Amino acid sequence: MSTRLAGIVPANLTKKQAELYDAIAGGPRSVGPQAFPLVDDQGVLRGPFNAMLLSPPMGLALQAVGVAIRYRSVLSPRAREMAILAVASHWGSAFEPEAHEPVARALGVTEAELRAIHEGNEPELTDPEERTALRAAFALARTGNLSDSAYREAVAVLGERALFDLTTLVGYYATLAMQLRVFAGESPECGVAQ
Repeated sequence: MSTRLAGIVPANLTKKQAELYDAIAGGPRSVGPQAFPLVDDQGVLRGPFNAMLLSPPMGLALQAVGVAIRYRSVLSPRAREMAILAVASHWGSAFEPEAHEPVARALGVTEAELRAIHEGNEPELTDPEERTALRAAFALARTGNLSDSAYREAVAVLGERALFDLTTLVGYYATLAMQLRVFAGESPECGVAQ
């Protein structure tokens, strides 16, 4: 991946950028079992987060949505991580699997399940919530909508609140995927399920 936007080093941040940097690098993403490296060796934010520094008001709002998705959603952690990976598969993101596959593994998602999701397929899942959330995430990523029957199934299994959380998750990670393509130079060819 060839980076288009130079890494913005902490010493060069404005006051507003520093506020955003601290919210990302020092927030809940940086600690605990779901943490992954947010900064490189020079302290530059990795993945989509570096580009957020271009617009601190938008970046603060966007990163707050990300925190809500990961830490305040009613989706189970496994369903959430598999849905994130479904969006990454559709958009061909390299960063998101790097960041979220270890989290998914720690939650018990198997290598076979990860491989199927990466290939744009639904693995055989026994948990109805996981199966429904993943199926809906793939449909939302691919078409931007759910059929009437898929909507009814999602509401029946997940509930309206979880479905709202899921649609927000799909939109958020699609936004990150676009930002990764535009600013980090992620190639759309790396995805399977375009």
